[in-house]
Amino acid sequence: MQADNKSYDDINVTPMVDLYLVLLLIFIIMTTAGVQGVKVNLPRGGPSTSRPIEAPKMQAITVDNQGNIKLNATAVTLEELSTKLEAIKAAIPDVPVIIRGDSATQYQTIMDVLTAVGRVGITQVGLATQAKK
Repeated sequence: MQADNKSYDDINVTPMVDLYLVLLLIFIIMTTAGVQGVKVNLPRGGPSTSRPIEAPKMQAITVDNQGNIKLNATAVTLEELSTKLEAIKAAIPDVPVIIRGDSATQYQTIMDVLTAVGRVGITQVGLATQAKK
């Protein structure tokens, strides 16, 4: 076996080119992401000509651990909840409803509220939860 006495004078630039392409890609992504959040001073408008909203768009139904039901912080019974939701749905056809229940609440009370919301015909219903720690 004969030893190879050649000297290695050339440099392999392939890894360096790969590094430059990755850095270029990161630079392109970061510059396009920064352009989307441009701040401007908006012009001021005159007095508002729109009519005020009578009821909030999103309705919140809260059930505490004693089974008390509140519609937007107003205590109601199941019958009152149905009639108030019917009136709100008549004013705002696509009204969203968020149902918040205490973790110690009886499941039946939540089901009664869901049944009342479904009977009225509200289709946009959300159940509020807390993020897991």
